[in-house]
Amino acid sequence: MEQDQSRALHRAAAVATSLSAVMATSLIADPVGAQPGHPCALERTAAHHSEGIAGWDPAYPRPKKTLDAVMVYLSFPDSEPLTSPDELTGDHFPATAEFFERASYGQFRLQVDARERWIRMPSDSLSYGIARDWDPAARSRFLNDAVSAADRKVDFRDFDVVYFVADPDAPGVDSDATKVVNFETPMRADGTDLHRIVTVFEQHPPDRNVLAHETGHVFDLPDLYHRPLDGRADWDTHVGDWDLMGSQFGLAPDPFGWHKWKLGWLGDDQVGCAANPGSDRFTLHALSAPTSPRTRPRGATETQAENGAGEVRGRRDAGGAGAGGGAGDAGGPGDRGEPGEHGEPAERRERGGNGKGTAVLRRDTRLVVVPTGATTAIAVEARGRYANDRHACTEGVLVYRVHTGTDSGGGPVEVVDGHPRTAACHDTSVYPPLADAPLGEGESLELKREGVRVEVTGRTADGGWGVRIVRGAAKRG
Repeated sequence: MEQDQSRALHRAAAVATSLSAVMATSLIADPVGAQPGHPCALERTAAHHSEGIAGWDPAYPRPKKTLDAVMVYLSFPDSEPLTSPDELTGDHFPATAEFFERASYGQFRLQVDARERWIRMPSDSLSYGIARDWDPAARSRFLNDAVSAADRKVDFRDFDVVYFVADPDAPGVDSDATKVVNFETPMRADGTDLHRIVTVFEQHPPDRNVLAHETGHVFDLPDLYHRPLDGRADWDTHVGDWDLMGSQFGLAPDPFGWHKWKLGWLGDDQVGCAANPGSDRFTLHALSAPTSPRTRPRGATETQAENGAGEVRGRRDAGGAGAGGGAGDAGGPGDRGEPGEHGEPAERRERGGNGKGTAVLRRDTRLVVVPTGATTAIAVEARGRYANDRHACTEGVLVYRVHTGTDSGGGPVEVVDGHPRTAACHDTSVYPPLADAPLGEGESLELKREGVRVEVTGRTADGGWGVRIVRGAAKRG
């Protein structure tokens, strides 16, 4: 969950505490490198936390290599803490850092400096009106008081991520109010801009994966749950257990392959593209399984291997790009990920006819994208019981729609149910109707709106999933 801060109210509070902002920064800054380097990459839009792949908003820290976080503990005059900062640190770390290390295949490390003493706020906890739908003026006062109090002990220049953790036993602390607060105009402390702060009001112990979910917002990931207007309907109808940005309680919380691609944890050479009418075949490996080493594909240049440049396509069915009969047609060699008649793998390098050069799609493919419009795509990935997904209800090939023009919380991702007449894991799933959404071996899914058919043709000896993508004459808008 997150919330944007009103510019006017923030300025008023900032002046009162000598933390006035000196630079106005839009939440949707111009992306860096807006031209896509992958034929199926969709560009960013003005939507908040746009799911666009091409370009990175520089207002957000990119989770590559190591980022430094500070965890500051806030107490209040109206309550003496019953837990220690060290105990509360243990609620979130190392679990949060380990989640991201697994999700990023070891490419990202979140390093936390957890302070060992409470920092006293100037006002009682009840005076701040802490709540999920927090009054902006009260929230501004809390944040400015917190930054002022912490600034005496913390040099904010040293950190990429800031967590403020409130005493969970203070009477005014509402555990439903945990969120990331984005500043339209950054706060200023120690000569550096604070674009956002993670405010943690969790109970002890907290909800599972809650800090990983909130930290995802720090990296420009959207909320994937759907908040009903009356507050009583189901929140998890869009993605169910899949991806912790939907629910931190999900059985399969590993981020979608689309999100891993956006964050840079999947390279372009690990993302297949089925952009043209006809039929393409891919072998997908489970998203949460360890990746193979980034070795240079045979025949690819060092630059291509590093950047995934060139056309990234699956194995075309016999007859060329326009070939591929109806969804019920029998497939040829490679249906089950086996070598074709010339011994080539199910994914192979091809010299494309669009001038993009030689493809360098690696055999360690984790995501296939079918663009269906300027701001929409179908994503296909395999999910298995590994790492963050070790408690997944079911395994198989998961299909979902991506909308880059939809705001956070508005449904930017929608999982397509491969078994709409059944449900699974009723006792443990956050939304049983989607717990069995993945397709199994020999199953298929027709997306009539987009004219796309996804078929699971078989399994490979190393556990991969053979997938055939068939699309009609509809073209990218």
